Amino acid sequence: MTRLLITAALLLCISGSVHAQEGEERFTVAGYASWLHMAMFEKPSEAWMNSSMLHNRLNFRVYPGSHTTIALEVRNRFVTGDMINLDPSYIQGLAKDDGLLDMSFNLSEGNSYVLNTMIDRLYIDFTAGRLQVRAGRQRINWSQAMVWNPNDIFNTYSFFDFDYIERPGSDALRLTYSTGPASAAELVAKIDAADNITAAALYRFSLLNTDIQFIAGETDGDYLTAGMGWSGAVGSVSVRGEATLFSPFTRAEGEKNTLIATAGLDKVFSDKVTALAQVMYSNNPVDLQSFTQLYGGGLTAMQLAFSKFSAVGQVSYAPVPLLNISLSGIWYPDLKGFYAGPSVDFSMAENIDFTFLWQHFNSIIAENEVRINLGFIRFKYSF
Repeated sequence: MTRLLITAALLLCISGSVHAQEGEERFTVAGYASWLHMAMFEKPSEAWMNSSMLHNRLNFRVYPGSHTTIALEVRNRFVTGDMINLDPSYIQGLAKDDGLLDMSFNLSEGNSYVLNTMIDRLYIDFTAGRLQVRAGRQRINWSQAMVWNPNDIFNTYSFFDFDYIERPGSDALRLTYSTGPASAAELVAKIDAADNITAAALYRFSLLNTDIQFIAGETDGDYLTAGMGWSGAVGSVSVRGEATLFSPFTRAEGEKNTLIATAGLDKVFSDKVTALAQVMYSNNPVDLQSFTQLYGGGLTAMQLAFSKFSAVGQVSYAPVPLLNISLSGIWYPDLKGFYAGPSVDFSMAENIDFTFLWQHFNSIIAENEVRINLGFIRFKYSF
């Protein structure tokens, strides 16, 4: 089934390219190629673990008619370095696909490298008047907040995974009906590799210059899910937030409801300075066993919180149009720890960007004091 769908999508792309050559824009292709190097260490004077990744992304669009779009997006990653040697599960982890269709493949692997290709978007989109129908692997973004997104129940992502800007996709059917200029109703059903179903409805509207939404449904077939989110402004300050309650249909002994709520502010001070602050509360935070959990392998909306209260702040400064400098910090009181992450982004030429990012974690994890530094440099070409 997977090979059949992939072959069909590729044939549609080829067919679309023929139309494009005839002067009709029925086929587009875009993407990027990047090289990312990571060094991980506890202290700069001690041993470093180094890994590198060549990352290529190809985004195809076919437009068979004025109301239909077919999308195919592919990630290709060649990874080599110490991470593969030190983590026996790393190679298998790249090939793991939690969707209904297994569309992640290790094409070649060895003791110190792996070449992986993954299809994270493959859908058909049809619009008829106010109704939009999208079926297949897609990104379903219901979030309103900037960092933590408990309303994002279909494909949650990690703030720390900065290199995957497209975010994960879900194998789902999505119906969207526009009820007005600033209001819409959605119905989404998703199924994963374990045949778990997540289904929910959303209604979004505007009131007093504030966008408000309510969601209700079930998560993984196990939890009754209800939530709401909002985004608006008080003067020149944007105000955002969202909250979601997960209540188990069948309670195991000691199991309780999980509530995750977050609220934040962000402001553009000038064309050079922006800032944001956000707090999050959870009555049932995840028991963090390894800092790698922060990077979101299999992360769900119920697992966003590692501390009962968390707080994040970020400031960005652009001294010149081609340069952006930012500093992020997160406080985890229950872990007696924090995260700090300065970064520099520089546009070297048209479509060529350079990024330097440092991620520092310092906390108590599994009753052990953990201090980890991760340094990243990336060159990226977009086309």
